[in-house]
Amino acid sequence: MRVTIDPVRCIGAGQCVLSAPEVFDQDDEGVVTLREERPDPAVGDVVREAAARCPVEAIGVETIGRGD
Repeated sequence: MRVTIDPVRCIGAGQCVLSAPEVFDQDDEGVVTLREERPDPAVGDVVREAAARCPVEAIGVETIGRGD
């Protein structure tokens, strides 16, 4: 799995950080940042949940192989 973010679209709602703090963070202005661009497949469900919860669809999740 590969995770992408669009910081220009981000409004700082923080739903991603609440859902998957091991993958997402926020900078001092509240804009999403990535801790892990290619997180462990074990957290795939929470990463997808975080992307689904983003109110401005600033998170992309791409499947790049088996198990992710």
